[in-house]
Amino acid sequence: MNRYIGTKLINAKPMNRAEYNALRGWAVPADENPDDAGYLVEYIDGGKANHPDFAGYISWSPADVFDRAYRPVVGMSFGDAIAALKAGQKVARTGWNGKGMWLSLSAHGGESRSVPAGAFWSENNSRYAAENGGAAVVLPCITMKTATGEILMGWLASQTDMLADDWLIVE
Repeated sequence: MNRYIGTKLINAKPMNRAEYNALRGWAVPADENPDDAGYLVEYIDGGKANHPDFAGYISWSPADVFDRAYRPVVGMSFGDAIAALKAGQKVARTGWNGKGMWLSLSAHGGESRSVPAGAFWSENNSRYAAENGGAAVVLPCITMKTATGEILMGWLASQTDMLADDWLIVE
């Protein structure tokens, strides 16, 4: 088997095994403890709904497994914020939230794309693309929605940003 690591945005709430089985209309198997602590998990970024009360795929996870796999979307590290950006989420520092500032990745998943010469704002970039087959490959970058409402292309993190643990996903 190969190893994998992933990032998924989920909804979850504490729920023991008996409560989850009751929600699903199932009996708790005789060899399982109904009082086992855990979480109802709803996958909101993929998976066909499997219960009429939920939009996403739901399952139950034991608390120890859940706690090793998931962290709250408030109080994230910079690494967690980068993973969220790559998953298509907007992120911000807690201190920025009141100003409406947030970051986004210019291309979902961090993929580059070919841009036609006429789509460039810069004359120099447009000319380069025109002279090299009519398009140029644009690499992804982190963009910022500023406090004054502009989009800043190519935002760079400070040392403080990289070491902070107050990142959050912006809804």
